[in-house]
Amino acid sequence: MIAETSKVGKRGTIVIPAAIRRRLRIEEGAFVIVEEREDGVLIRPAAVMPIEMYTAERRAEFLLSNAIDAEDYARAREEVRRMGLDPDAIPHYAVAGD
Repeated sequence: MIAETSKVGKRGTIVIPAAIRRRLRIEEGAFVIVEEREDGVLIRPAAVMPIEMYTAERRAEFLLSNAIDAEDYARAREEVRRMGLDPDAIPHYAVAGD
């Protein structure tokens, strides 16, 4: 483990020494977690996962394609209609026999 001294700048900025940034793969613009501890402050790399936003059509496709039987498929079609969409216009896999 490497320990180096860094100075707090304007607005609380702290420079993480280059050797530590390289070892931890912290690049400009990367997110970090700053955690208060009893004995000080812990700064560590953060894992940021993108959130996928689905359109109404994509949600309708999920509903229709994931129905497990004819009754569930009928409920999915009704839910898609309540979403203001036409189930027949949504590309999807229908339950066998429908």
